[in-house]
Amino acid sequence: MNWDPLFVTFKLALITTVILLVLSIPLAYWLAYSKSRIKPVIETLVSMPLVLPPTVLGFYFLVAFSPNNAFGNWLNDWLGIKLVFSFPGLVIASIIYSLPFMVHPIQSGLSGIPTSLKEAAYVMGKSKFSTLKNVLLPNIKPSLLTGVVLAFAHTVGEFGVVLMIGGNIPGKTKVASIAIYDEVEALNYDAANYYSSILFVITFCILLLVYLINGGYIKRFWK
Repeated sequence: MNWDPLFVTFKLALITTVILLVLSIPLAYWLAYSKSRIKPVIETLVSMPLVLPPTVLGFYFLVAFSPNNAFGNWLNDWLGIKLVFSFPGLVIASIIYSLPFMVHPIQSGLSGIPTSLKEAAYVMGKSKFSTLKNVLLPNIKPSLLTGVVLAFAHTVGEFGVVLMIGGNIPGKTKVASIAIYDEVEALNYDAANYYSSILFVITFCILLLVYLINGGYIKRFWK
């Protein structure tokens, strides 16, 4: 069994999740409290990956990042960055594709915090950043954990987007979902079963841990 697809998969999921967490907190904060007229437009754009077929996103990523396109050509010639059929391209595509799975739980958690708590922090002289860091985020730990797990698990299960933008390069862009498809196409069901079983067990354990933590079962167990 070749372990490279699993390594690439979890490397991609880990990097994507960390970057998404950093980007999603300020975005979710803005969506939760902003009264801007463009807020519905931004919310729509963030949520688009939930309803668009992955191949649609993958196709437009492929077109945008291609050296034959003005943007892709600029990246390649001026910055020396090649995103088509490369791991960095997979990361960028995965960030956009998994964005709503991180933003929505955090936005929901922030929206559920009483406004009086935020206003009290301002009255005490705390800045917006200090209030977010020391008051709001500690009160939405379950939402943060849910967002992290959903984004990680969603990235692990990607197929259409990663196939379109990354192709099927062994050890570089070939993730586990593509490896499973290849093995099924080759009628090698044993190898496909190995990959599938590993992904199933790992994602099940991660989701179970989240429900145990958010449900307070672990705290009650250790008391």
